[in-house]
Amino acid sequence: MYKIYDVSMPIREGMPVYKNKPEKQPKIQVVQDFDTSPARESRIDLDVHTGTHVDSPLHMMPDGGTVETLSLEQLTGQCRVLDLTGVEGGITRADLETYQPQKGEFLLLKTRNSYEDAFQFEFIYLAEDGAKYLAEIGVRGVGIDALGVERSQPGHPTHKTLFQANVIIVEGLRLAEVPEGTYFMVAAPIKLLETEAAPARVLLFDGLLPA
Repeated sequence: MYKIYDVSMPIREGMPVYKNKPEKQPKIQVVQDFDTSPARESRIDLDVHTGTHVDSPLHMMPDGGTVETLSLEQLTGQCRVLDLTGVEGGITRADLETYQPQKGEFLLLKTRNSYEDAFQFEFIYLAEDGAKYLAEIGVRGVGIDALGVERSQPGHPTHKTLFQANVIIVEGLRLAEVPEGTYFMVAAPIKLLETEAAPARVLLFDGLLPA
């Protein structure tokens, strides 16, 4: 048997959004209900960076690829959850070296962010030197439990360093219930065309990988 961890944020009105900006709140409207019809239908107005989502290079690079250019092979397969709940501020190279990241790994960074229900302006993020270290190693992806992989870094060097190294970025994970370890991951962004990000359902399977 295997266990499934759904590490995606629920999408709802009033959910945590980046910097608590009202324009980033999803809006869900019932456009047809049983009082006038035999079927119920709803409409949603959704920022593509809502909740758990996958960024594509176009997010930070004018000539970068859109969501549909991302490889599903990179978004599916073995991943490793790193327990970085003791880190304050930015996750640095020194914080990551302890875990000896390997080429081709998809790393999910579990921090104290996972234990916060509201948006925190001082969220834990991946610092520029940490991003450079992972890019040099050649990891295939990085996920973090914040709505941004970086903050307060002029020029967005963490995003750009990872994108330039073809490293996929997943933001907005919920990892509080997930122990440190290795899992089989399915991270499936909505199949949007020509956008720089897409909301995703991310599932971790414990027990599917060979012992």
